[in-house]
Amino acid sequence: MKRFFKKLFSRFSFVALTIILLFTLFVLVFAGGVYFAEEVAAYYINGVAAEWFRWGARVLLWLLVAATAVHAANRDMLPETKLPWVLCIVGLNFFGVAIYIVFSHTRATRKQRRRYGELSLQSEPYSKRNVSREELAFEMGSRADTSEALFRANRFALPYRNTKTEYFPSGESFANRLLGDLEDAKEYIFLEYFIIAKGGLWNAVLDVLKRKVKEGVEVKVMYDDIGSMSRVHVRYDKTLKKAGIDAKKFLPFIPVVSNLHNNRDHRKIAVIDGKIGYTGGINLADEYVNRGGRFGHWKDTAVRLEGEGVKAFALMFLRMFYLRGKRSADFSKYIPASYESFENEGFVQVYGDGPRPLYERQIGEDVYLNILNGAKRYVWITTPYLIIDYRMREALCMAAQRGVDVRIVTPHVPDKKIPFALTRSNYLVLIRSGVKIYEYTPGFMHAKSFLSDDEIGVIGTINLDYRSLMHHFEDAVLMYKTRALAGLKSDMEGVFSISALQTEADAERNVVSRTVCEIAKLFAPLF
Repeated sequence: MKRFFKKLFSRFSFVALTIILLFTLFVLVFAGGVYFAEEVAAYYINGVAAEWFRWGARVLLWLLVAATAVHAANRDMLPETKLPWVLCIVGLNFFGVAIYIVFSHTRATRKQRRRYGELSLQSEPYSKRNVSREELAFEMGSRADTSEALFRANRFALPYRNTKTEYFPSGESFANRLLGDLEDAKEYIFLEYFIIAKGGLWNAVLDVLKRKVKEGVEVKVMYDDIGSMSRVHVRYDKTLKKAGIDAKKFLPFIPVVSNLHNNRDHRKIAVIDGKIGYTGGINLADEYVNRGGRFGHWKDTAVRLEGEGVKAFALMFLRMFYLRGKRSADFSKYIPASYESFENEGFVQVYGDGPRPLYERQIGEDVYLNILNGAKRYVWITTPYLIIDYRMREALCMAAQRGVDVRIVTPHVPDKKIPFALTRSNYLVLIRSGVKIYEYTPGFMHAKSFLSDDEIGVIGTINLDYRSLMHHFEDAVLMYKTRALAGLKSDMEGVFSISALQTEADAERNVVSRTVCEIAKLFAPLF
């Protein structure tokens, strides 16, 4: 009961209630305006003229509905989003038009777009290509196309040699290594996380950060306001600033009815002195290191980069940290003059993804699709959610049908029931095409990774769902023949051995649930 009341009166509940009330107010005001116009017309216009007025208003209304539906059908957006918006517009009439106008645009504000452009220009001098396309083609063969496509979609996603990689198969191993690197920081520490939460892990990190500040190390921390809601108090950034930490909340929640609240900072990035960087699925909260989790064993992964490739993480962090406001910094002081040399470490490409138009394409999905399309022997995938669009579903099915060993590991114990039901609703068509789907029976699978043919892979924050692929700011690292890939493969083999292979019978087990999910999937891209 105590836990129930704590949730009931939490900031998250307040925010949810605020959004519901504001949306209700928006609908009532819109409906009231239409009703008022009709009443005014009925009062001042009588007889035949009034009837003609009503018919004219209805014709104009339906023309508006039709024009809006045509606009939605022809708009440059994911095909899966067009049908639900057309249904919403036509089915709800002028209410549908109003909802479409307010909620269909997830674009960054004009101010944010201008600011991001300024910060991108500031990053340009430190983002010079030093591996040519010809060199990539020679060393990577057919996989060079995946690298080149990524670079063309995101000019900051440069391929780097001279970068050592280390794989972490659990939150516990990651945390121990991160704390050691933080202790060794000499110049600066950048932390950008979707969630920070009071508890053993964050307290240990914070203790190190406070000590480093006293030693003269510059510390910047950014966390997502909604992601960390109910985990830290609303003014926690002020608390961190009092400790000497330059802290920011990403996109602080304000009570405005807008789809921009979908554009969360889902990244998990740590940068130490510009020479060591981390990413993966692990947030700075206790469940990620299996301290008091509610979902069985929490399976997560991370990768550590050391060397020149870390430059991309540092610049990515700085562009996001200074996105809001006019204040900026001299980027040059965060870019090391030289890097240690690492031989025979393959290539890495650190990349970010996010909503349009800051990012012109769905880069995270494009990388995954290129890996699937270029696979010869196998593609192994881990993801907490499997809520995919037509492009991804067909790529998975086609790869399996041409003989590629396609395996996907999803959770057996879910953290959220609706996404879990939607995940399972995609099993049947994939299994029938030859895709092998495993559920991680010890608990919750939160790792986000792709591995193909022992040579190319991705570790990062990008889930196989619409939120990650369309709405969120994400990050990942594409690796070709790096040491971390061997660790990833060994770990995946161990995961398969303790996971349950799903069958057609498993996928068909609940007709009612599958029917409800088919309807829910129709509107999933909107949220």
